[in-house]
Amino acid sequence: MPGVDAADEFETIERLFRPLAHPEWGRGLVDDVAALPSRPGHDLILTKDAMVEGVHFLPDDPLDTVARKLLRVNLSDLAAKGAEPFGYLLACFWPEVSGWREREAFAAGLAEDQARFGVHLMGGDTVVTPGPASFSLTALGWVPHGRAVARAGAQPGDLIVVTGMIGDGFLGLKAARGEIGLEDERVAALVAHYRTPEPRVDFALAVREHVAAALDVSDGLIADMGHMAKASGVGIVIDLEKLPLSRAATAWFETRVDPLAALTELATGGDDYEIVMAVPPAAIEGLKRTADASHLRLTVLGAATRGEGVTVRYGGEVVPMKTTGWRHG
Repeated sequence: MPGVDAADEFETIERLFRPLAHPEWGRGLVDDVAALPSRPGHDLILTKDAMVEGVHFLPDDPLDTVARKLLRVNLSDLAAKGAEPFGYLLACFWPEVSGWREREAFAAGLAEDQARFGVHLMGGDTVVTPGPASFSLTALGWVPHGRAVARAGAQPGDLIVVTGMIGDGFLGLKAARGEIGLEDERVAALVAHYRTPEPRVDFALAVREHVAAALDVSDGLIADMGHMAKASGVGIVIDLEKLPLSRAATAWFETRVDPLAALTELATGGDDYEIVMAVPPAAIEGLKRTADASHLRLTVLGAATRGEGVTVRYGGEVVPMKTTGWRHG
């Protein structure tokens, strides 16, 4: 991050972040707090994620995409709860070598996605650190009282369903590192998914109306299904060959000599930000109709069962999992 032309924190807030503030609740970012009115009949849903250079994003990732990913991964959490996003709090830890150009790019990325997803900045903090660039965001959303979809709630017999494609986040990181030998168009698609995943915000209402339990796929599909199984007190059985793959992931997969190992990598790599759900059989058609209307792919991977943990099958045989996903520490 070149440059030593960074303004102080107050100029950063005034010039870059104040234009992003909620026109009423953010108080123009001139106060120490935001003021949120209550919304009758609704619960306030909050989620928080952090991103650290070298851990969650590469040192040469453009900072506008870092900002957009930070916002999007939080919106993904809200979508999996069936919540409607409206705002966020932000903390920025700028390395001493970062300049105004880097801060401006970061703010531009936020502005782009604020406009797309209809959210506003409510407040936060910006500081300088001797360590790597780090950012933390708390997203805020509304959901009708008592209707937030939890990880708990799956019952034996529920279908285990996932939106979109799995594995593009894992492959996107490899592509950004130059570790994938695919044609440029497919590499670009994977890098774009890694840097700016697509939160399923438009699917939140369908999740709330049709789904018994849900969470977004961030740590890895197998790991996140394990979180659901544990919270719900059920087992989950899936068939690995049903994993939905994009065209780019399919092209990569077809070059692998060990298909089981390749599918396992895709199912445990993480950074997909799709929604994995437990869906009662009676609700699956309604969920599919909503998905079809928005051209969103849904894939039934398996079912919830009596028992515990996640059982992975390939070709009808149970496959032991040495790792299920990403875990810090």
